[in-house]
Amino acid sequence: MNCDVMNAMKKIFIVSLVLLATAVFATPPSFQFALLKYNGGGDWYANPTSLPNLVKFVNKNLGTNINEEIATVDAGSPEIFNYPFVHMTGHGNVIFSAQEQKNLRDYLIGGGFLHIDDNYGMDKFIRPQLKKLFPELDLVELPISFPFYHKPFDFPNGLPKIHEHDGLPAQGFGLFWEGRLIVYYTYECDLGDGWEDQDVHHDSEPTRLKALQMGANMLQYVFTNK
Repeated sequence: MNCDVMNAMKKIFIVSLVLLATAVFATPPSFQFALLKYNGGGDWYANPTSLPNLVKFVNKNLGTNINEEIATVDAGSPEIFNYPFVHMTGHGNVIFSAQEQKNLRDYLIGGGFLHIDDNYGMDKFIRPQLKKLFPELDLVELPISFPFYHKPFDFPNGLPKIHEHDGLPAQGFGLFWEGRLIVYYTYECDLGDGWEDQDVHHDSEPTRLKALQMGANMLQYVFTNK
């Protein structure tokens, strides 16, 4: 198939996907989130209970109807266009091939969203890969005034700190394409750890609740600001 035709089909499909996802807080349909599988040796499969727990929390507290079964999608797979929200985590190395870079870039420009959660140790690897994806863009730290720190749950100090690690403050960075947030990168936070079952990390219930509420804020922002 001609590349131009394929690109046009992808754009049509992602527009349909965006329309579907945007309706999630109105008359919610059922659709699915995905965990990103990548190469390089990093443990992309970390935190297996995190996304299911976040989806359950959002469905219960925000009235959504998101499929509680989480898909896994390869960075270079065309299947990524089936998912309006993709989550990425791990502790180590990340490598995107040239084909994977193009696929992810097309997905994000076309309307998709990627949340990257550094599970401690990913930072020095993911930043160069993001620069390869979008050489024309720079990661910018989102100010405390950014909308998804305040609704529906208020975080007056911005991104909450879930695990200490180096004792540095939690930071949330974004990549913006034509004014739209397409990548949200949580650093020194371990947000996904806070979404996991309580017996995994033994976080307190208030800590887990903060993490889940922050995740809910992120999702509501993503799907109401397409």
